[in-house]
Amino acid sequence: MSIGSTNLDRPEPTGYAHTMTPAQCRAARGLLDWTIPDLAAAAEVSRNTVSQFERGNRHPNRHTLRAMREALEHHGVVFTNGREPGVKMRT
Repeated sequence: MSIGSTNLDRPEPTGYAHTMTPAQCRAARGLLDWTIPDLAAAAEVSRNTVSQFERGNRHPNRHTLRAMREALEHHGVVFTNGREPGVKMRT
């Protein structure tokens, strides 16, 4: 990584099971009617981490991203990936 680069410059490993895009994160919160502080509390991460990730200003490390995704999944969100990444509620 070059000097001055950000975590956004570092791609996630191929096949990473806990990938979540900023748009998926925002949509998942919307499905649950959660605020940024709600997700931060559920995932035990900072509000700033969630906010910066959703704006595309930061890519959290894999453990933080996993915690965020698992908090959303625990409350019924299902992540769809492939050609059309998205979110839906578990039936």
